[in-house]
Amino acid sequence: MSEQRETLGFQTEVRQLLQLMIHSLYSNKEIFLRELISNASDAADKLRFEALASPELLSEDTELGISIEIDKENRSLTVVDNGIGMSRDELIDNLGTIAKSGTAEFLQQMTGDKQHDAHLIGQFGVGFYSAFIVADKVTVESRRAGSEPVAAVRWESEGEGEFTIENIERAERGTRVTLHLKEDESEFAESFRIESLIRKYSDHIGFPVSLLEIGGEDEAAKVVNSATALWTRSRSDLSDDEYKEFYKHLSHDFADPLTWSHNRVEGKREYTSLLYIPGAAPFDLWNREAPRGLKLYVQRVFIMDDAEQFLPLYLRFVKGVVDSSDLPLNVSRELLQQNPDLTAMRGALTRRVLDMLKKLSADKEQYPTFWREFGQVFKEGLVEDHANKDKLAHLLRFATTHNGNDTQDQSLDDYVERAADGQDRIYYILAENYATAVASPHIEQLKSRGIEVLLLTDRIDAWLADGLADYEGKKLVDVAREALDLPNEGDDAGQEELTDEHKALLEKIKGVLSERVEAVNVSRRLVDSPACVVAGDQDLNPQVRRMLEASGQQLPDAKPILEINIEHPLVTRLSGEADAGRFGALSNIVLDHALLAEGTQLENPAEYVQRMNDFLLHVDSGAAGE
Repeated sequence: MSEQRETLGFQTEVRQLLQLMIHSLYSNKEIFLRELISNASDAADKLRFEALASPELLSEDTELGISIEIDKENRSLTVVDNGIGMSRDELIDNLGTIAKSGTAEFLQQMTGDKQHDAHLIGQFGVGFYSAFIVADKVTVESRRAGSEPVAAVRWESEGEGEFTIENIERAERGTRVTLHLKEDESEFAESFRIESLIRKYSDHIGFPVSLLEIGGEDEAAKVVNSATALWTRSRSDLSDDEYKEFYKHLSHDFADPLTWSHNRVEGKREYTSLLYIPGAAPFDLWNREAPRGLKLYVQRVFIMDDAEQFLPLYLRFVKGVVDSSDLPLNVSRELLQQNPDLTAMRGALTRRVLDMLKKLSADKEQYPTFWREFGQVFKEGLVEDHANKDKLAHLLRFATTHNGNDTQDQSLDDYVERAADGQDRIYYILAENYATAVASPHIEQLKSRGIEVLLLTDRIDAWLADGLADYEGKKLVDVAREALDLPNEGDDAGQEELTDEHKALLEKIKGVLSERVEAVNVSRRLVDSPACVVAGDQDLNPQVRRMLEASGQQLPDAKPILEINIEHPLVTRLSGEADAGRFGALSNIVLDHALLAEGTQLENPAEYVQRMNDFLLHVDSGAAGE
């Protein structure tokens, strides 16, 4: 052999994941068979695809299938496929490392709590390593299609810190995975047990899955599953359990999906789609560069995983299959981009997902789960998908001043239904978090009048509000902007009248704070607070500014507008302060507090502390002298 036996170490993340998986998933250990059969099915799919360009790859064995061999006497179980197979380098890469980005962050989320960790591992996907839940040693023998028999490879490990790999001679194309079962796992060498698991987890696999008991009464292999791709079958012939098991095969998740939609389109374009909404977000949901998309088949021939062209990026959490009768069998990612039918299919599949979510939104138990897991990603659609703006808007959920907690469970329809007669605006505030939003001075007047305010605290919300702009004829209004029109103002004094009445005080404060503020106005939005800062109508919202600056963007300087509550005792004291030094200090303190309440970090905290110390000492000395 040109390459001798080697002993190599697992990637650190693999060692950690193996230990976590073995302990966390033990109560659901039978899923190992589903994962191994799923991998074998993928290998057969990939060979059939490569054979489109290189038919000779199939020449030695044209009937693709999967075989499960159990040896009760030697306590072993073997999964055999005649699919694409793996080379030496591919075995090392696929079974010695985890290529998924974000693996380290995923592992940091592990707590040691089995139920919690099992949930996380389900989001990550378990795959081949689930074999070590029931086996104390795993042997993999593989020969890649098109290679010589002497180029076959054996990989072996006991699931600890290392594995061995060596070249062998193997006549058959494909992969043979042998599990040397632990002493207390002999149930998985029983034919009735394995047959029931194949029917339970893999009946939908589009290749025959046969079972052979070595040394049994009947040494002939028998096909156990229906061997018909599930999405090609009629909906009326499928049970909910079958749909759920297919989802788990497709996603390598072991939790049930929230909902699904199975549909066949006929006419100008013919294709079948089976789309799923998962029950939990994958660990890498926020990585917009991570592989995502639907599994693409053409005339039931597998073409590619993660075909991202069929759904927009904000629906990247959707799992499923699309099987087209019209696309060419040699379609590639590049050709998909140029295909004129793709735009129509993408639009139709997007609408189907939104219709699924509309139906799900009526479920008061399931939809909150969807929104908690995927709501922030879904909001990206208001920026990216203007064609479906109305559909998206109906599905949004928010925390508001109405529900009294930070749960995002209120729809815009709920808001509009509760709005007072004549209210033609939907008010919202952007803040870093719920506590800052609900306590913001900007919403005091609105709350005092019983007017509901949307509390927007997700990073995407500033762009969402701009993308939405209005709903059911009501304009969305940022309460932290300079020009705020309040409903039912009646005979309240207008802004110009208030400014003229208190012009001298405003100009005096502006003179002191000219380096820090753009203008000083009398506020009509405050009730309990002495002051607040607002952005000019053409300026960036402070939250957006902070996010852009944090990302390294250079922005032109912009000063806020200070609004004062002319009836507040602190402002009354300010207006009566004759000492110029104390007037200046108190004016700055009023501005500092307004900035802090809005969520802005002070440029010079030490200077603020000194001002406060001097102010408090002055108050104490004044009180002592009385």
